Amino acid sequence: MRVSLSWLQDLVQVNEPADQLAERLSMAGFEVEEIDDLSRLAQGVVVGHVLERDKHPDADKLSVCKVDVGAGEALQIVCGASNVRAGIHVPVAMVGAVLPAVGLTIKAGQLRGVASEGMICSLAELGQSTDVDGIAILEDLLDSVPAPGTPAAPALGLDDTVLELAITANRPDGLSMTGIAREVSALTGAALQLPLLTPPAVTAELTTDPASADRMKSGGVYGITEIRDVDSSKPSPIWLQRRLDRAGMNSVNTVVDLTNLVMLEQGQPLHAFDADVLDQLCGGDVTAKDFGLRNAKDGETFQALDGRELTLDSRAQLVTCRDLPIALSGVMGSEASGVTTSTKRVWLESALFSPTAVRNTSRSAGSRTEASTRYEKGLPREITLLSAQRAIALITEHLGGTADQTFVCAKPFEAPAAIALRRSALHQLLGPLSTDAGPEDLDDAEIGRCLTALGCDLTATEDGWSVTVPPSRSCDLTREVDLIEEVARLIGFDRFESHLPDPLEPGQLSASQRAERQLRNLFCGAGLQEVTSLSLTSAEPEANPVGAEQPEARIAISNPLLAETSHLRASLWEEHLRVCQRNLQASQNGCWLFEIGNVFALDGEAITQSAQLSGVICGERRLERWTTSGKPSLPDYYAARGALTRIFKALKLEVLDRPLNTDGRLHPGRSAELVLEGRPLGCFGQLHPLLAEQFDLPDETYLFDLDLQRLLDAATRTNRWTPAFKPFATVPAMERDLAVVVPRTQRSADLLQAIRKAGKPLLESVELIDRFEGGQLADDQCSQAFRIRYRGKDSTLTDDQLQPVHEKVRQALAKQFKAELRS
Repeated sequence: MRVSLSWLQDLVQVNEPADQLAERLSMAGFEVEEIDDLSRLAQGVVVGHVLERDKHPDADKLSVCKVDVGAGEALQIVCGASNVRAGIHVPVAMVGAVLPAVGLTIKAGQLRGVASEGMICSLAELGQSTDVDGIAILEDLLDSVPAPGTPAAPALGLDDTVLELAITANRPDGLSMTGIAREVSALTGAALQLPLLTPPAVTAELTTDPASADRMKSGGVYGITEIRDVDSSKPSPIWLQRRLDRAGMNSVNTVVDLTNLVMLEQGQPLHAFDADVLDQLCGGDVTAKDFGLRNAKDGETFQALDGRELTLDSRAQLVTCRDLPIALSGVMGSEASGVTTSTKRVWLESALFSPTAVRNTSRSAGSRTEASTRYEKGLPREITLLSAQRAIALITEHLGGTADQTFVCAKPFEAPAAIALRRSALHQLLGPLSTDAGPEDLDDAEIGRCLTALGCDLTATEDGWSVTVPPSRSCDLTREVDLIEEVARLIGFDRFESHLPDPLEPGQLSASQRAERQLRNLFCGAGLQEVTSLSLTSAEPEANPVGAEQPEARIAISNPLLAETSHLRASLWEEHLRVCQRNLQASQNGCWLFEIGNVFALDGEAITQSAQLSGVICGERRLERWTTSGKPSLPDYYAARGALTRIFKALKLEVLDRPLNTDGRLHPGRSAELVLEGRPLGCFGQLHPLLAEQFDLPDETYLFDLDLQRLLDAATRTNRWTPAFKPFATVPAMERDLAVVVPRTQRSADLLQAIRKAGKPLLESVELIDRFEGGQLADDQCSQAFRIRYRGKDSTLTDDQLQPVHEKVRQALAKQFKAELRS
C-alpha cells in the first residue's frame, strides 16, 4: 500500500516528519518498506518564463530560448522539444540540478555550438507519468502559474512523501487511506477529518434469479445503481490524477478514476459498467434484475478489460447481464462493458464478494488486481453501500448526472457480538508497565484511551469492559486476546517489563526428544546426510512399488497453489530416490541420506499423521576412497545393513531380520523385515531393479523405512535409557564352540535366540563365527558354528557345572530345529 502524506494530511493532522511517522507505523505492525521523497525528483527545478524562442542556426530540431527564472538576467537554454514557444511557463532545471528520474546532472555547456545554461523539463524527466510528447507547459497543468524563479516542486505536487507499507493478511483496513488515517490518529492522538459517508437515500430489493441471489447473499451484499446523464468526456482533475499516481495506479477516465479513488480511500472496490453498451450487448433495455452471478463453464472465454483473452474454468465466478459475462467478480471487468469518455449512463456495482470466491476466480484467471487483493483479505459489510454513495456523490459533483435508487440483494444483517475484556487477563498477559516510579499495572484510563482511539465502544463491567468493535476492524478483532494485543501495540511492546513465570523452572528435553537427537547424530556419524523434503506432493506418485495393484492414496489439500504440491505425501522414499537421482546426475559418486518426517494417511474419514525414519544408501560413501587407494568401492548388502546395525547397537537395541519378498519397492531376494521387541519396525533391502532402472540408479542402492515412534519407545525404555551400575566380573569365563548342521534356509537369528533362552542362567554371550556349505554336506544343508561364553555368578565354573547347561543348549537346537551336532 502506497500512502501519500499529502493525501493523509487531509484525513488526519500529521505533525511528525516522515521518518518518525514511518518508525511509529513500523513498530505498530505496518512495516514501512520504503520512504519515497518526491521532492528529490525536482530539486533545483524552478518555474521559468520563455521570453523568446529562436531557431537554432545549425540544427532544425533545436530551439534557442531566452528564459526568465527570476534571477534578473534571462538564461539562454537550447531545447529540442517541438512544443516550446515564447510566452509559456515551464519547469527549468538549473545548472547543478540532479534529475534522478532520468539519471542526469545538469551542466552548463554547448549544443551544436550554442551555449546552454540549464534544461527545460518534461514531466517524464521529473518522474511523472504523462501522455504529452514534449516539455511540460504549466498553463496546461495549473489553474494559476507561480512567478518565475519559484520552486517547481510544490506547483507540480512534488512536495510530497510516499510511504510504501507492507500490509499483513489480518489487517485489510490497512489497504485504505481512511484505515491508515485511523491508525495514525490512534498512535499520535491527532484528530480525524474523514469524509462524511451517507447511506443510499432510496433502496429497493434486487429481484434476480434464485441461483444468483444465493451467490450474492453468500458474499454478504450486492448493490447496483444507475447514474444517468453523465458527461464522461471531462478529463480527470490534476489532483485526482496525482493521487492515483502516488498510489501506483494509472489514470483511465474520470468515472473509473473516481471509483478507484474511493477504493483507495475507503478500501471498498467498485466497478462501473457502460449502461448503453450493456443495452446493445443484451439486445434490449437492461434493468437491475438482469444482473446476476454464476460460475464460469470449463473452457469459457472472457475478454478482460486489460485486453487479454482469458480461458476460465468452473472455479471462476462471473458477474452477468442476462447471462452474458460482463466481469470477473471482484477481479476485473470485461473490455466490452467498460466505461469510456463517451459514456452517458453508468451502472455502478458495489458488492461484497466472499474472499474464497474471489481467490478462486483470481487463480482461475491468472490475474491479481488491486480489487482482488482487498476482497481476498476480507472487507466489512457496512462500508459497501456507503462507498458507493461516496462515489456517486463525486461523479455527480464532477461530471453531473442523476443517480436512481440503489437495488440491493443482501443476507440479513447480524450485529457483531460484544467482546468481554477482563482487566486481570490483560495485566496477566502484558505484565507491568515500566515507569519512572517503577513497574506499574496499566491503568484503566489508558486502556480505554487505546481502544477508543481504534473506534471501539466500551461499556464498563465488574471484571473489565464489554467492547464493541468498529466495522473497519471486525475482520481482525474477534477475541479478547486481540484487544489485549491492540493495547500493547499502541502503548508500545518495548514499554512493558519482562513478565517471567514465578517460580522459574528450567526446561529440558524429554527422553524421546533426546533419543531423536541421538538418532540423528548416529546416522550422521555413519556417513548419512540428513535431508528435509516438502510434505506436499502431486496427486499421483511418479513410481509405484512393483506388483502394487493401485497407487498409494494421497490426501488432497483444499487450497493448492500448484498441481505439483496439491496433496499430502504418504511416504518419504520416492522423494529420496529423486534426490539420489539428481545427485548422481550432478556427477556425485554416491548419495547416502536419511530423513525424519511425517507422512499422512486416511483412516476412514479421519486423517492420521505418523513419523517415519526413512533413507537411502546409494553408491559410494562420500570421502571414502582414501581407504581403497582411490578405487571405487560400492557397499554390498551386508555393509549397508551393518551401518544400521551399528546405530541400533549404540541405542542398545536388538533388531532381528526376517525374510521379506512382498515389498514391491525392494529386491525380492535381498530384503528383510526388521523386527524390534517382537513387532515389525520397518524394512530394509536392495532397491528393486525396475525402480533402480526407472530412476537411473546403480544396483547397489539400499532403502530403509522405519517406524520412528516405535524405535524411540524401545530406545527410551528404563532398562536401556537409565544407566545402571553393574560390577565387573571377578571370575573367569569359559567358552565352548558349537557347530550344528541345519537346512540352508534356517535363519541364524532363530538359532541364536534359542541358544540364549536355553543357556540361562550361565550363558553370557553367543555369536555366529562360521557358516559353511558344500563338502560332505548335502546341497540343502549348511553348517553354522557358534561361540558361546559361560560365566558363573560367584565362582569359577567347573566342567561338571557347565556340561549340563551346554547339553541343554544342544538338545534345544535338536528339538526345535532338528539340528545335528557336527563332529
